[in-house]
Amino acid sequence: MQPTRRTLLAAATTLLATPAILRAQSPAPAADATDPRMAPRDLGDLTAKIQVEEWFSFTCSHCAQFAAEMFPEVKAKLIDTGKMHYTFKEFPRDKLDLAVACVARSLPAISYERFVLSMLASQRAWAFDRSVDPLEEVAKRAALAGMPRASFDRAVNDEGLKNAILAAQEAAEKKWSIDSTPTFIINGKSHPGEMHADDFVAAAG
Repeated sequence: MQPTRRTLLAAATTLLATPAILRAQSPAPAADATDPRMAPRDLGDLTAKIQVEEWFSFTCSHCAQFAAEMFPEVKAKLIDTGKMHYTFKEFPRDKLDLAVACVARSLPAISYERFVLSMLASQRAWAFDRSVDPLEEVAKRAALAGMPRASFDRAVNDEGLKNAILAAQEAAEKKWSIDSTPTFIINGKSHPGEMHADDFVAAAG
């Protein structure tokens, strides 16, 4: 499980910032509620017994580990079998994280899951390799997902979209007391940390 938000802020670099600080730097109003980019990015049967939200960070190593090692099992056993409805929710921890979230939201909805999993799988290469420009590495991966450079530049500079993502994050922090990633909201209850398929079933009761 990731360190708490309080711990992260105490050891913050110039990239790290709270949603409130990021919004203060981004005076544009949030994207309209009807903006299709803010529509749910989800998988599975809407009426499934197990309803899950995953609040994740693109720069969280534990989120990357869950995506690589546990999510395939969850998808095969629960989502694809109609037992679970799964919604992805971005929880940006820094400016780079927020930029990737904007790119993900700006892609066609059908491309969202593949892009998210690809970015988490290649996290070390674009987020933690100090020999590269992180944003340029993200741009390369966005291009592979079908996003032209002009569209990429618009996405990462869209202050309204940034604020919409941050507003959703802040609301989740207040409602669910989220201070680490990944955190799963399972049938209305918060469960921080990585989980296996059986853990989701048990948590859902």
